[in-house]
Amino acid sequence: MIINEIQDQIIDEFNLFEDWMDKYNYLIELGNQCPLIEERDKTENNLIQGCQSRVWVSAKVNSDGRMQITADSDAVITKGIISLLLKVFNDQEPQDVYDSNLYFIDKIGLTSHLSPTRSNGLLAMVKQIKLYALAFTIKK
Repeated sequence: MIINEIQDQIIDEFNLFEDWMDKYNYLIELGNQCPLIEERDKTENNLIQGCQSRVWVSAKVNSDGRMQITADSDAVITKGIISLLLKVFNDQEPQDVYDSNLYFIDKIGLTSHLSPTRSNGLLAMVKQIKLYALAFTIKK
């Protein structure tokens, strides 16, 4: 599935919930399904700067040339947010990840329902994943 199809699917999923308490519960549920980073990769280099909570993100390219991203956080909502990003970006070509426009974040109302520090953390997570994608694109 391409990035925009996944974003549209996420928008549809969030539209099923009427209030934000249900959406937060769904984010927590998604966080429980997050592809977890290996403990050995929970290093300062993989720690996202600018997040209120601790978030680690690691990425590699598999033999098919597609990105494989794992992550973890010590906060349940943040773990759900990074899970959404992984849902969009995992198994995608690095160039597609780098070029993507993440419209789903605004469409589901996420930015307007996050605290300023969580919004900054979300931007930092996206930036780091895109930096990984750029590095993989240049390496190619």
